Amino acid sequence: MGKDFQRIFQTITVDNGSEFQDCAGMEKSLRRRTPRTRIYYCHPYSASERGSNENMNRIVRRFFPKRTNFDSVTAAEVAEAEAWMNNYPGAILGWRSAGALFGEQLAA
Repeated sequence: MGKDFQRIFQTITVDNGSEFQDCAGMEKSLRRRTPRTRIYYCHPYSASERGSNENMNRIVRRFFPKRTNFDSVTAAEVAEAEAWMNNYPGAILGWRSAGALFGEQLAA
């Protein structure tokens, strides 16, 4: 997202996975002395703290069931799932899609 990263990603919520161990590095800005974003951790086994994430995981599983070998998944298949998810209207978004709302925010 380049120069717009800090405007777009004001906070990031993660779980306790090992891929998120470098919290300080993820918050750090290379261009400024202040953090570029805030990182928040969810409590283990608290799916209610990640409701939207859990719903998106369920949708991902429609396209790629558990134990899918991603070595055999094509870029076109990933793009199809991505497009479907970004254009799916959600109740929490007032029945608009995440892609449409993201586009509006970028234009603002």
